[in-house]
Amino acid sequence: MVQRQRATVRLGPKRYSTDFKDRLGAASAAKKAQIQRARATGEDPARLRRIEARSEIVAARNIRIAERERVRREAIAREAAEQAAAEAAEAAAQTARKAEEEAREGEAR
Repeated sequence: MVQRQRATVRLGPKRYSTDFKDRLGAASAAKKAQIQRARATGEDPARLRRIEARSEIVAARNIRIAERERVRREAIAREAAEQAAAEAAEAAAQTARKAEEEAREGEAR
């Protein structure tokens, strides 16, 4: 008959002897406790409120980002329109000067 060896663990002043079944049982109990804690955490109303508050914060942030982006695009469009208007006014003034010069040349002839 083969005798199993026991692992001896020293925790503080006492000695504990554990064999495979003991370690397996301890691991199983720890796993069950961990699952139970996870379930309790998942159903915790305070945690659900925190998650909801966090999602509201994210939604508000996204709204602010979208608003800033809209304002930025409007400013770009406004600047482009102002530039186009200035270029059109400059072109009209240049055309008027050309027409005036041609009229002077026509009178001078």
